[in-house]
Amino acid sequence: MKKSICLYFQVHQPDRLRTYRFFDIGKESNYYDEFTNRTILQRVANRCYLPANAIMLELIRYNKGLFKIAYSISGVALEQFERYKPEVIDSFRELAKTGCVEFIAETYSHSLSSLISEEEFISQVREHSAKIEELFGQKPVTFRNTELIYSDRIGEMVLKMGFKTMLTEGAKHILGWKSPNYVYTNAINPRLKLLLRNFNLSDDIAFRFSERNWANWPLTADKFVTWISESLMKDDIVNLFMDYETFGEHQQESTGIFQFLKRLPSSILSQTSYEFVTPSEASSRHEPVAPLHVPYAISWADEERDTTAWIGNELQNEAFGKLYAVEERVKILNLPELTSDFKKLQESDHLYYMCTKFFSDGAVHNYFNPYDSPYDAFINYMNVLSDFLLRVERAQERRVQDSGTEIAGNNAPVRKTAAKTKRKASKKKK
Repeated sequence: MKKSICLYFQVHQPDRLRTYRFFDIGKESNYYDEFTNRTILQRVANRCYLPANAIMLELIRYNKGLFKIAYSISGVALEQFERYKPEVIDSFRELAKTGCVEFIAETYSHSLSSLISEEEFISQVREHSAKIEELFGQKPVTFRNTELIYSDRIGEMVLKMGFKTMLTEGAKHILGWKSPNYVYTNAINPRLKLLLRNFNLSDDIAFRFSERNWANWPLTADKFVTWISESLMKDDIVNLFMDYETFGEHQQESTGIFQFLKRLPSSILSQTSYEFVTPSEASSRHEPVAPLHVPYAISWADEERDTTAWIGNELQNEAFGKLYAVEERVKILNLPELTSDFKKLQESDHLYYMCTKFFSDGAVHNYFNPYDSPYDAFINYMNVLSDFLLRVERAQERRVQDSGTEIAGNNAPVRKTAAKTKRKASKKKK
């Protein structure tokens, strides 16, 4: 059996919040900075998505189908493409037609719902899968969670939804002496196969490519092929997972990143006997070597490879808890505007901006943070959330008044129906 290389790219753009002040609460419910969202989306599309997709299409055609890749594109990113840059959708459709690209399912809102609500998690995954099938004609069979977050329990939920393959991080504290360059299985149910990111090789491209102080700079395609060959000397597969924005945005065109991308596939195919595979192909072609025990959630973020980038301090936990406390009420009300905002407020980016880790990973957090400090991010988000919770409360009161139906959820007090209130008033008069 040939040894394999699996290339996967995450595509995501958040709905950034506008500056929302305390005095806006209850008066103004326009939460999003559409100008910034449009400006950034169009910039990244011109720098990354469109030129990178054109290169990928050229590489697939030039290598006559031997070059294969995979994407997961968040639902909120797809919505922004449709609003601000529909030609990006068209370019992904062209890639889908080649038969060499796999589109992977994830949470629609790039959320952390898998950590707190199985119902919301399943709902978002199903919505995202439907969106992918509608746009690209593929029903996803592989799953990747937001930021590659995974645990034994999350894997079990993913398998119940019908996915047989899932991507996650090759975290050292989970693997120990084991290599990430094999297929593993879920510890609860071995029917779910796991592909683990080789973070050393992935980060050589995603983070270190343009670092002139790096001992291995400059990184060339031939040099990288040597490293892959060393990794596959005894192992089965190298999984290179990274943000798609690596190409042209995080690593700008002037660094030579596009030239590297253009040369890499032909260098691998001409110098080795390795094959490029999509995640679903990797899972079917390679036998798993062992179950992977992950009792606590891991991710691909920071040195810790855990979830502390999003729910690692009191600010984040307060915001996270208050948002999901109204989940049941939002679903009972079933109002499109509230449901839409509930999903957008779940985007993990909002919590990431509140991270207070300023040590080895501080530079990465600062790069992605539009706020002056995590505390500014928290205050702005909580102002928005306060208005959202007020809207839920008012909608609930209107529903009670209009229909006399009791609405309660998430330990919320049951409100008296209009009929009961009238009966009590009548008794007092007597």
